[in-house]
Amino acid sequence: FIAATQPSTNWHLKENARDHHTSKFSSKELIVRRGQAFTVTFNGTEQPEQNLTFTAETGPKPSKLAKTQATFGISSTVSTESWSAVLQSTSSNSVSVSISSPPNAVLGRYRLSVQSTSSGSSSPASLGTFVLLFNPWSSGDDVFMPNTSECEEYVLEEFGIIFAGNKNHINGFGWNYGQFQEDILNICLSMLDRSLYYRQDPATDVAHRNDPKYLGRVLSAVVNANDDQGVLLGNWSGDYEGGKNPSSWTGSGEILQNWKKSGFKPVRYGQCWVFAAVLTTVLRCLGIPTRTITNFSSAHDADRNLRVDEFYDASGNHLDRAADSIWNFHVWNESWFFRSDLGSSYSGWQILDATPQEQSGGIYQCGPASRNAIKEGDVDLDYDCPFVFAEVNADCMYWNYDPATGKKTLMYSESTVIGQFMSTKAVGRDDRVDVTNHYKYEEGSTKERDVFKKARKKLGLEDKFDPTAPTPHEIDLKPDISGKFKVAGPLDVGKDINLTLVLANLQSDAKALHINMTAWSTVYTRRPVKEIWKDSIFVTLSPKEEKQYPIKIPYTEYQQQLTTDNMIEITALCHVEGGIQVLVQRDITLDNPAIDIQVLGEAKVNKEVDVEVLFTNPIDMEVMDCVLQVEGNDLIRGILQIDVPPLKASETSSMKFTLTPFEMGPKHLLVNFSCDKFTDIKTFKMVNVID
Repeated sequence: FIAATQPSTNWHLKENARDHHTSKFSSKELIVRRGQAFTVTFNGTEQPEQNLTFTAETGPKPSKLAKTQATFGISSTVSTESWSAVLQSTSSNSVSVSISSPPNAVLGRYRLSVQSTSSGSSSPASLGTFVLLFNPWSSGDDVFMPNTSECEEYVLEEFGIIFAGNKNHINGFGWNYGQFQEDILNICLSMLDRSLYYRQDPATDVAHRNDPKYLGRVLSAVVNANDDQGVLLGNWSGDYEGGKNPSSWTGSGEILQNWKKSGFKPVRYGQCWVFAAVLTTVLRCLGIPTRTITNFSSAHDADRNLRVDEFYDASGNHLDRAADSIWNFHVWNESWFFRSDLGSSYSGWQILDATPQEQSGGIYQCGPASRNAIKEGDVDLDYDCPFVFAEVNADCMYWNYDPATGKKTLMYSESTVIGQFMSTKAVGRDDRVDVTNHYKYEEGSTKERDVFKKARKKLGLEDKFDPTAPTPHEIDLKPDISGKFKVAGPLDVGKDINLTLVLANLQSDAKALHINMTAWSTVYTRRPVKEIWKDSIFVTLSPKEEKQYPIKIPYTEYQQQLTTDNMIEITALCHVEGGIQVLVQRDITLDNPAIDIQVLGEAKVNKEVDVEVLFTNPIDMEVMDCVLQVEGNDLIRGILQIDVPPLKASETSSMKFTLTPFEMGPKHLLVNFSCDKFTDIKTFKMVNVID
């Protein structure tokens, strides 16, 4: 039936890609989505078309039972339950067929072959390979997303904005997900084949690749290097020797390419937003709608008691002694799919987290946790709901700890601090959208407390005696004074920090206070790195009196100590004579100086256009080791790196380069500027490319 030579196959790449929303992939291989027909034409037929049988198979041990192999002939109609082929046209020596896969087909690279059933002796002839992805445009698919503009954003958009900073000061920076860059799809498929699940049982793992909840969980493990030599090695020490500072990355492409080039050795280094951004790239590439979410004042509850304990010594130093912590921000993912295990009320957005924080099922993976389950306190549902619930809802206990005696005293507790300003990029716009109300009921409402109690009950915390918990008597103790730090001037790297400590006596008798103050540089997880400043004062407050104490931390004192996160924690521990101690604490994030991008002229496809980047040195000393890094999909191939001469005090640097855009439409240019005094100053600009 088939000629002695290999049949030549026309995959109709352009038309199929257009119909399947896969035109952005830069591949010579057919890439299509499940549950939708694609056309293929091949030659070499000598038998009637009705006698043709096709085989599509994937994975190392294809089997019909595991649905990793399908055999199907020509039929008159498309089946929604199984693979099918419908004849399109025939000529003297070629056949065109429309092949459809079921909407729950296994994802991956398939081998397609054809055989004539009438001449029993002939062996199947290979037509080649194609890649099958999830299909959020198809109503039969578990990842179906009815809103097409959301499909565009969460599957096809390669530019994102990730939010960081702290609850008092939110800033966003651009990220190039680059899921359609050359070879990224192949790297994503290799990630699946490098997971522990695949290594333990390849055939079963491949058979489960039809299920977005399975793939999401597997990939949340492979993105971090723990357990499986995955993509990224985490580092929160503040010292990034031997790798790249996590804040210097501007896109996922470079990370994934480096992982492959090194023979799949973990790339150094990642922190939460890098793990989340890479997972966004991989899931969007495979067709699962995905976005990044930033949670401000995010709890890391290591012991599953929905409580986070922080310890301070008598001098006010934040002690790094608890497994629990409160991060200034934490970034994770939400992916959109139906929960076949939990039903429609728990479907929709699902939380996945690739940052290695706690083990789940013996390895560092997290999710999918249903966002609806988190909001309703249904923490007994799969997967990892207690951990995610605590990230946005835990209560905080602040303790005074004496390292000499091991004695701890509760200073105060808070139930409304954790989980604030939860942020993601808007659909089709470069704006921030707040999604906090999708994670929890309003703070302070009875509904919110009821859900918290329900979660505690489901975790068995209501009945269990916890010797480490504060007693009701400790919780009821009321302080005699209140205090807060107010910002009294701009918070900019290179300038002195001016704050005011405001103290108020809440009682109608005078109070004597001894106050120990400290400021430490921290990483964004609020892990103290270096002491910057300390002071202590004695204060007397008359009845109901309020006093203000100005605090100044000069740039010269913090310049050497600052981490690249530009974050400082300042505390005042107030020892009140005859009363309970009061902790006043504030996290501040300093802003880097601004950097400006100008596109000098109209951006046209395949025409050169000049770009100028301007940076003014704001400090009164020279800055050196200046480097500019530039990337942008469809504007520039790879990453452009420009070494910039040193800049004297107040001097402006004009850095120029040329772009030749190769696709029309709105594109984003991302720049990252670093020098010895300022690290990773990021900005982005939308460039509208015309034909």
